[in-house]
Amino acid sequence: MENTRPPWARRCLGPVWERWLSVPSDTPRGRWAARLPWLSTLAVTVVVMVGSGFAGRGQPDRVALDPFGRALLAVGAAQLLFRHRCPRTVALGTAATSAAYLAAGYPYGPVFLPLALGAFAAIVAGHRKVAWCALGGVWVTHLLVAHWLYRVLPPPHDGPAPWGQELFVTAWAVAVVALSELVRVRRQQIAEARAERAAAERRRADEERLRIARELHDVLAHSISVINVQAGVGLALLDSDPEQARTALTTIKSASKEALGEVRQVLDALRTPGDAPRAPAPGLDRLPELTAQAERAGLTVHLTTEGTPAVLTPGTDLAAFRIVQEALTNTVRHSGSRTARVLLHHAPGALEIRVDDDGPATGGPHPAGGGNGLVGMRERAAALGGTVEAGPRPDGGFRVLARIPLGKGKPTGKGQAPDTDTDTVHRTAATEEES
Repeated sequence: MENTRPPWARRCLGPVWERWLSVPSDTPRGRWAARLPWLSTLAVTVVVMVGSGFAGRGQPDRVALDPFGRALLAVGAAQLLFRHRCPRTVALGTAATSAAYLAAGYPYGPVFLPLALGAFAAIVAGHRKVAWCALGGVWVTHLLVAHWLYRVLPPPHDGPAPWGQELFVTAWAVAVVALSELVRVRRQQIAEARAERAAAERRRADEERLRIARELHDVLAHSISVINVQAGVGLALLDSDPEQARTALTTIKSASKEALGEVRQVLDALRTPGDAPRAPAPGLDRLPELTAQAERAGLTVHLTTEGTPAVLTPGTDLAAFRIVQEALTNTVRHSGSRTARVLLHHAPGALEIRVDDDGPATGGPHPAGGGNGLVGMRERAAALGGTVEAGPRPDGGFRVLARIPLGKGKPTGKGQAPDTDTDTVHRTAATEEES
């Protein structure tokens, strides 16, 4: 909205104009209303009192200002002190004092200034009908006094006012209303823009928190699942097979070290906002490490790629890796099968990921849609315009099927899936059947 104004307006009506138009966002509304505008009210009072005195010298046919007339001027101007706290009352009050001043036959002058400011404050505050009634009432009073009631009201022997004078009075009232409406609309636009900026900042903060939570969940859930399985193996074989227990402890050490490294990477990104990550985000090129870690947890992974791999954006590469990682984590934690099949299908314009396991659920029902991991997978895919479906297969077992749209990229196999077309890598479990 700022850029829609011409350059001269942005220079001349910049921050000062914006601050004047809008109530400060960090000031409570009650406190703002309690701050009475002493200086401006005093200035208006001086202008009205002095200006009316000078105006009376050039209008000898009007009633000379007396204490009652000056009291009307002072009361009308003093009401402006409460124009922010009670805008409707001030608009009607200034209209009443202005009408009484006109009916008393006192000289014209800056008596209408308090009325204009009172109506302005009421319109800007949103009380448009009250302000219009106040201005309209004074206009009707002037019309009656100037053309019909002059015979019975002071000054004596007064004649009717020329009708051309009504054009000036009407134009003055229209100008006050137009300026007030312009400022009211501008204040509303500024308030809406400020609310939109605050909402956008909250959305960005929520999205960033969600992204961090998703990253930490994916890292910790997979690594801790491997550690949990290997800890069980180590405890079971500690006395009967110390060498196998040593292998399980070595796997725990490796998994915990990897998890700490990835957590440290996420935290480093938080500590240095705006800087590029110091370590590359994981992608499909790290699937061999992932399947090797699953192997140490006692899971056999058959990894297959189909189609010609295309260049993946960092976000797509990370999402694909995390989806496979979470699917294998769920297999380790919830499936009775020790075998999983991962298929990466590079279709034209999309990457399809399918992860199957054949075993029945153990340790509670397989998360068919309510687990945080599946929610995270769906969120990752949805952020890229893709979908994730997860649930039991008709022939038993569990399947995770993801489809992620791709942008246009040149075919290449570098840095993508670790295997060539239709190659199958068998990762066989190294632990005992007890795991």
